[in-house]
Amino acid sequence: MKGSQVANLAQMRKNTASRIANPIVRILSRSRLKPDTLTLIGLVINIGAAYLITLNHFSLGGVLVLISGLFDLLDGALARFAKQATKFGAILDSTVDRVSEAAILCGLLIWYIPRGSEMEILLIFAVLIGSFLVSYIRARAEGLGLQCQVGLFTRAERVIVLAVGLLVSNIDFVIPPVVIALWILLVFVYITVAQRLFYLRKQAKIGDG
Repeated sequence: MKGSQVANLAQMRKNTASRIANPIVRILSRSRLKPDTLTLIGLVINIGAAYLITLNHFSLGGVLVLISGLFDLLDGALARFAKQATKFGAILDSTVDRVSEAAILCGLLIWYIPRGSEMEILLIFAVLIGSFLVSYIRARAEGLGLQCQVGLFTRAERVIVLAVGLLVSNIDFVIPPVVIALWILLVFVYITVAQRLFYLRKQAKIGDG
């Protein structure tokens, strides 16, 4: 992707997120809810979703994953709107995102391991590692003063794909929808890892020059 395409894609994501979040944030700003509270509510919902997944309630789990994703969108938007953004809030949000993502994938692991589903188990481990790498690369880059918001599959896209796979899990496909979602995640998560590394390599060269 060229630099202008990357910028346009990032801007489109921000605009879409703003259109969804702004009306709700205006209402929330009149309440006593704090951004960190929304973050923790989202975590509790995700843990609930993971538990339902272990019981084979994939569709209901998918609904909760989407609801949790909304809280993940709103906490940062509320912090900016109400001018309550803090460094600790940003750290808490990032930490909760990682725990939430791991919880859902671990819920799937708990479901698949007793059934000896080796392919699904390997897929889940690979997706989990890749998802953490996507986030780690950005965090490490920003710690070195580099910007790294590029990539096809950020957390939002990962949440949507996994949630859709869970929601339609009852539909009878040749390949189970959850497995299809995991394959999509596997491919695009590692494409995103490569995108970020190549992008940062160019940035580093410019900085070193």
